[in-house]
Amino acid sequence: MFEKITPEQAGISSANVADFISVLERRGLATHSVLMMKGNSIFAEYYWAPFHRDFCHRMYSETKSYVSIAVGLLEEDGLIDLDKPIVDYFSEKIDGELHHYRTMQTVRDMLKMQTAGDTPFWFTHPDPDRTHLYMNTLGNARRAGTMWEYDSAGSQVLGALVEKIAGKSLFDFLNERVFSKLGTFKTATILKTQNGDSWADSALVCTSRDMASFGRFVLNYGNWNGEQLLNERYLREATAPLVCNCEDGWLGAFRYGYGYQIWCTEQGGFAFNGMGHQFTIMHPATDTVFVITSDNQGNLPARELIVNTYFDYIVTPMQKNALPADPAAEKKLAEQTAHLKLRVARGVTTHENAEKLNGKVFTCRESRSGIKQFSLHFNGDEGEFRYTNAQGDKVLPFGIGKNVFCKFPELGYSDGVGGERTTNGFMYDAAVSAAWQTDGKLMLVCQIIDRYFGNFSATFGFVDNEVTVRMVKTAEDFLGSYQGMLCGTCEEL
Repeated sequence: MFEKITPEQAGISSANVADFISVLERRGLATHSVLMMKGNSIFAEYYWAPFHRDFCHRMYSETKSYVSIAVGLLEEDGLIDLDKPIVDYFSEKIDGELHHYRTMQTVRDMLKMQTAGDTPFWFTHPDPDRTHLYMNTLGNARRAGTMWEYDSAGSQVLGALVEKIAGKSLFDFLNERVFSKLGTFKTATILKTQNGDSWADSALVCTSRDMASFGRFVLNYGNWNGEQLLNERYLREATAPLVCNCEDGWLGAFRYGYGYQIWCTEQGGFAFNGMGHQFTIMHPATDTVFVITSDNQGNLPARELIVNTYFDYIVTPMQKNALPADPAAEKKLAEQTAHLKLRVARGVTTHENAEKLNGKVFTCRESRSGIKQFSLHFNGDEGEFRYTNAQGDKVLPFGIGKNVFCKFPELGYSDGVGGERTTNGFMYDAAVSAAWQTDGKLMLVCQIIDRYFGNFSATFGFVDNEVTVRMVKTAEDFLGSYQGMLCGTCEEL
């Protein structure tokens, strides 16, 4: 597996692959990796520095699809019944009388995300046991099976079900039954929740090649090198449009139906779909697997752009048989992808404001961010954002027209356990860039590139001795103090 071939050998022109990459770059997407396979062979594989082939990337809600496979394995073993109510498996988690809609909700309802309602936001809830919380709270109650609605907490409970019945962690169970047979996932892990359960709805951490191998296994409907690791019936059901997931009338990239924790696409494809635009798309008719990792949180149009461009440029024009070799197109593609780098703030690299503002201290009015004062320091093509907030004095270095890689200076963010605040000085890896806008504003973009992904932008607008800073963050459970408006003045200007 993972033999390298040219795009032409896969039945697609190198020029099409080049055009696909160009769209991602031209539209300013924060892409981390792209991998395309036909059969067992890779015809396109690229990484945007500092990401690389061995980087273990957080796959977010793609993890849900792995939970589905684990549930299928337990059903195959006769250890669970998909049409049995979920509460029957967790009697020890129930405090008292439950809402009758919850008692009627089956495992199959949960696989199809046709559940009885939602639960509180667990990151801020005092109950560390998400299964207990799910069983004993129910908002927006309705009869299970009547409506599709995304239920992340339900996927977490399915993961807990796997761990209870299998008697081992979700990762160990999948590794024993599938991963070890694929020969991949050797450096992978799944993060934990505060009660010790695997973070089954969001926290598989693995490489792009790991994802590709699992996608191939699913596209083969459970068969691997002649061995049926999971029965074909379950996987054909899991990847079929069992329920409609476009009740709002909008047919988006993944609104072609929903199976068992797996999304359907156009042209009979199916996909794993993770926050920030982690995708694995499998297309039976062309025998292809597509993997992309990225952090486009906050960029809502990016999902449609990525998926539609992939189908338009790669899937639709792909030929069944190999194309004639095209050395010129192959060379152009190789040159285009030789030095891909993580996105940076867009704008110009010089402005007269740099000299005017260099080192000047702005005192800030009270704001959501808690920043009391800040200064900007410029030195060639790099600089520093120095500020004081509730944690004390901070320094965030940045590049101008390029990324500077550093530790993001905020403390207390989660590491191996979701929602658990660290107290050991742990800090996330970050990439920080800045650029001047034509009207003299400075835009700073910070990307967290760790086992947790998130980003924020800070745009500084100056008039006379006053500044307004607009901060916008997109992250699951952190960067909360890096959003909103910040206003201040400088006595030195």
